[in-house]
Amino acid sequence: MTNTPTPDIDQAGTMDPSLDPSQDSELETLRAEVEQLRAQSLLERADLENQRKRLARDVDNARKFANERLLGDLLTVFDGLEHGLLADTTDATALREGMDLTLKALTKVGEGNGLKAVDPIGQPFNPELHQAMTMVEAPGKAPNTVVAVMQKGYVLNERLLRPALVAIAKAPGA
Repeated sequence: MTNTPTPDIDQAGTMDPSLDPSQDSELETLRAEVEQLRAQSLLERADLENQRKRLARDVDNARKFANERLLGDLLTVFDGLEHGLLADTTDATALREGMDLTLKALTKVGEGNGLKAVDPIGQPFNPELHQAMTMVEAPGKAPNTVVAVMQKGYVLNERLLRPALVAIAKAPGA
């Protein structure tokens, strides 16, 4: 296809002076609209880039400070442990009471952050929550019932964090 000029534009790309003045005005209006659309497009691109940068900064801050609430709650547990270590006592009962209070505080913080213990004594074995470590004779217990917990498991907001390590009852004669 050859590059032939339209009848309204000459070889140099300038407007043919024989054009109607209303067409010239219409062309200028269209050029102004195109320029306005270009400017609007540039503004929208800049706005989009600013939003992308803001989102990246927010995600970065969320990663940095995701544990802020949890760690703030744990400060009381740290304080309790430090006070317990500073106490000069030979009274095992007092030491045990202090450890019990600290464990309760730690448990409260965990539960407040969606952590639940899996302590399945007497429940049927569930491979989604428990890991069987051994099978033992347990008279009076149904087969595949958890009879001992070697290590508690934990669930965080309905997602298994660590399975409970358990011993389960054998079937009689197995």
